[in-house]
Amino acid sequence: MTITRAEVSDAEELLQLQILSYQSEGERYGDYTIPPLVQTLDEMREDLERQVVLKAVSEGSIIGSVRAYDQDGSCKIGKLFVHPARQGKGTGTALMKEIERIFDNCARYELFAGEKSTDNIRLYTSLGYRPFRKDSLAEHLTLVYLEKERV
Repeated sequence: MTITRAEVSDAEELLQLQILSYQSEGERYGDYTIPPLVQTLDEMREDLERQVVLKAVSEGSIIGSVRAYDQDGSCKIGKLFVHPARQGKGTGTALMKEIERIFDNCARYELFAGEKSTDNIRLYTSLGYRPFRKDSLAEHLTLVYLEKERV
């Protein structure tokens, strides 16, 4: 597996994998209108132009991705996803470590996950992230915000 920066030409493959990977989240929350499932190809291209988007590639196919940007010294991390058949094999951890390395100039890292997404929260806490805030967006959806100080 190699991890490199994604390019605009990867937009369609990334979007297809994102939608596939987030199906379980849509099912978990009974809501298939969450942003990763309804993002358009044009919006994905905009993300690729405005943010650092990494891709994990194995055997010529993208198997995972994460994106981030610097906002006032905080690295805002979003949309970490791994192909469902490749989850639990270290791809997500490798993507997170690489995005943190790229943004090593930031004082802290921040991300969020749905409260019911226990596997995701477990991954983030294993990487040193700690919850600092919760926001209830709807009756069925509460977001847990996690942060990590750069050491």
